[in-house]
Amino acid sequence: MTDAQETAADLRTTTGGGPPDDVEKAPIPLLEPREGIPPVVADEDALARVVAAFAAGTGPVAVDAERASGYRYGQRAYLVQLRREGAGSALIDPVGCPDLSALGEALSSAEWILHAATQDLPCLREIGMVPTSLFDTELAGRLAGFPRVGLGAMVESVLGYALEKGHSAVDWSTRPLPEPWLRYAALDVELLVDLRDALEKELDRQGKLEWARQEFDAIAAAPPAPPRKDPWRRTSGMHKVRRRRQMAVVRELWESRDRIAQRRDVSPGKVLGDAAIVEAALALPANVHALQALPGYGQRMGRRQLEQWMAAVDRAKALPESALPQPGATPAGPPPPRSWADKDPAAAARLAAARTAVSALAEGLNLPQENLITPDTVRRLCWEPPQRLEPETVAQALAGYGARPWQIQQVTPVLVTALAATA
Repeated sequence: MTDAQETAADLRTTTGGGPPDDVEKAPIPLLEPREGIPPVVADEDALARVVAAFAAGTGPVAVDAERASGYRYGQRAYLVQLRREGAGSALIDPVGCPDLSALGEALSSAEWILHAATQDLPCLREIGMVPTSLFDTELAGRLAGFPRVGLGAMVESVLGYALEKGHSAVDWSTRPLPEPWLRYAALDVELLVDLRDALEKELDRQGKLEWARQEFDAIAAAPPAPPRKDPWRRTSGMHKVRRRRQMAVVRELWESRDRIAQRRDVSPGKVLGDAAIVEAALALPANVHALQALPGYGQRMGRRQLEQWMAAVDRAKALPESALPQPGATPAGPPPPRSWADKDPAAAARLAAARTAVSALAEGLNLPQENLITPDTVRRLCWEPPQRLEPETVAQALAGYGARPWQIQQVTPVLVTALAATA
């Protein structure tokens, strides 16, 4: 039996989920919420009742959100699911109830349980729901050393139940939402509290509970991400585009597509694919006929659509040299590691030693390297190490790069040794 199987067996025994001694036994299918599928809350009166019920509840609150990625513009929430002791489960429609700040305030003193919190927090923030403290079951699973940390895998290995995950990628903007989708959504928060409690016990057993709390606090305290600069530069296949005029075509097509997608409230990829944008940039077509011959602009595209894309290409072709975009700005921090051997062989040696040390430490602690310390932090430290390689100076540098206290405590000794060995 592997360490992961032993952990799962122990957790399933202590939580009462699944068989205590036979981890190979098939998981129990979780087919229906305990109190049935709750009605969808879509008006202010129903929302007020939910707010009152959850404010009167006790203990942590399980929270989840469903988006319509790939179908609609942006990452807004189209369903919010909650569960709390004493309140049961609730399904809230943010289209009918776009302001959930009253609910967020009612739950401000509660711990929120989310799975992969950083995915849901931005869309929850948009509708007025911001936790002050949280427990991330996915991150807890990573820190505890579970090899598979998806919600379904965690519920199965820890609690012994099988969640049906067939509706995770559906169009949640659909109205009315089909009953099977609502059942799936309600079940996603059904066992989050149980999972949280089991993982807390396991983290405590491994001596990692304080590590997890520091990680959760950092997520809860993180400010909203700033708007991305020049988002058109992230067009898939952009690495093929070398000339500034071609970059201008990508920018014009990307921005035109974005305006159309926002106006129509559809995913930009449904308006025009990234591959088609890059094809037009590389070809610089002379007219609509030439554009239509390119992949992504075929017979299914109407004349009006072709003309609007050709107009974007023409705008880019007409720009003066001074208005053309510059090559991508050099990112802050060290250059890509592949160039270190030529630029700074000593730094390359430091990085190799540091990576080996961090990898060995992470393996010994049974957690992913990137959760022990971010690769970017290691790169920055190795590119510009402190003048004096001492525990205090290395710890100070790591703190300056945003490392948490538990991370600094764990990695500082091995990094000092690794860097000193290459000095």
